[in-house]
Amino acid sequence: MGRLTSTINAVQASAQKSLVAYIVAGDPHPDQTVDLMHALVAEGVDIIELGVPFTDPEAEGPVIQLAHERALVHQVTLLKVLEMVTAFRLEDATTPVVLMGYLNPIEAMGYEAFAEQASLSGVDGLITVNLPPEEAGPLAIALQTKGIDPIYLLAPTTTDARAAAVCRASRGFVYYVSLKGTTGSGGLDIKAVCERVAHLKAQTTLPLFVGFGIKDGATAAPIAAVADGVVVGSAIVTLMGENQASPEALKLEVSELVRDIRTALNASNA
Repeated sequence: MGRLTSTINAVQASAQKSLVAYIVAGDPHPDQTVDLMHALVAEGVDIIELGVPFTDPEAEGPVIQLAHERALVHQVTLLKVLEMVTAFRLEDATTPVVLMGYLNPIEAMGYEAFAEQASLSGVDGLITVNLPPEEAGPLAIALQTKGIDPIYLLAPTTTDARAAAVCRASRGFVYYVSLKGTTGSGGLDIKAVCERVAHLKAQTTLPLFVGFGIKDGATAAPIAAVADGVVVGSAIVTLMGENQASPEALKLEVSELVRDIRTALNASNA
């Protein structure tokens, strides 16, 4: 059993819900990423989702697109992201790290070479935004050979038949995108999300995590009542953009937000 599944199982055994925090590697500066990863864990984050900077992040809204741009100013490549994970592992051997990004840099490196290096670095899972599971066979095989979980996305418009196929292909957890459109889109309909999550959970034994639109404890708690975990991204990245000139203020603001969400999740499952 890998680090990702072990962590999720441990959270579930404690009658809690998993908290996943998303940041873009190298945003606002590569020197801050590893320290921020440790700060997130200290505030109760169970899994870190680390975005790989890309020149055309088509699934992202303006907030996260700007984060990709800030990282790319510092030439943060896929290899540099893996180096950050390696550095994180020097002090944290237990918190799972899931990379989230686009296929192009992985193709350029080569599937086997990427899987090998990612495994050596301490990566536990991979979400490839623009690679559907029916086209992911060679990459999925390379990943699983090295103990890395391929994770796929479900959307509000996903049919039951396709949802079943996505769940079969996924390992670790299934990621439900709660909103139509890009990351950071507004208008989260909590009731509709909860109904959809309950329906999807009847189709898989894998944990189901919900992301997109969760911005604070008030939005996280009701979603966590039906999901196995929540993913917070744009709300964190917004604070990083607003506080990029002050590393200490950035860490303080992000820590406060994550603490609020962790507290709300714990209270909702008390």
